[in-house]
Amino acid sequence: MIRYLVFDLDDTLYPRGSGVMEEVRRLILRYMIERLGMDSTQAQTLRRRYMTEYGTTMAGLLRHHHIDPEDYLAYVHDLPVARYLQANGELDRVLEAIPLRKAVWTNATRAHAERVLEALGVRRHFSAIVDIRDMDYVSKPAPHIYPRLLQLLEAEGPECILVEDSLRNLRPARELGMITVLVDGEGQGEVDFVIGRVEEIGGVVQALGEPRPAVGRRPR
Repeated sequence: MIRYLVFDLDDTLYPRGSGVMEEVRRLILRYMIERLGMDSTQAQTLRRRYMTEYGTTMAGLLRHHHIDPEDYLAYVHDLPVARYLQANGELDRVLEAIPLRKAVWTNATRAHAERVLEALGVRRHFSAIVDIRDMDYVSKPAPHIYPRLLQLLEAEGPECILVEDSLRNLRPARELGMITVLVDGEGQGEVDFVIGRVEEIGGVVQALGEPRPAVGRRPR
């Protein structure tokens, strides 16, 4: 029986290109230049390398530069998310119609997640926010933190649906029996469902035989 619908936050609960992650990436580069004394070229090269090797820039900076994680997190999430996001009435209705517990799991901070959810007008639907501090500053897709998520939710893998914009972040979840949903990406054969927009999550719930939501389309 499915109990939890778990969403990644950035570029999942809102579309890519909204401007939020573009601003976060700009702040990451500025952090590397101002705090670590890199030039622009070096910062961009290392950011790409750390993203490829570790999944996040922060993971590489922690490993190789021994940064203060709290200083980094405060710096790169210091942005007015409400400038880039607006209330999403369609998503609000979709979430309202799905009778599962809902959680956010993010590589960012709880405060950033709160601001995003409030800007989208969907905060009321989420009973849990699991952030980077809950994982001792270890980021997805590190496989050993996925059981920690399940422990915090007091759930088993098959009781959870994980919704992500990153195929790489879904692979460890599938190994634990979680139902995997990729948003706006290519992953046929590697995940259970691929949907074009997060608002289509109601169709996934319907396809799984859970109580039918009032809105939402079947996954493609």
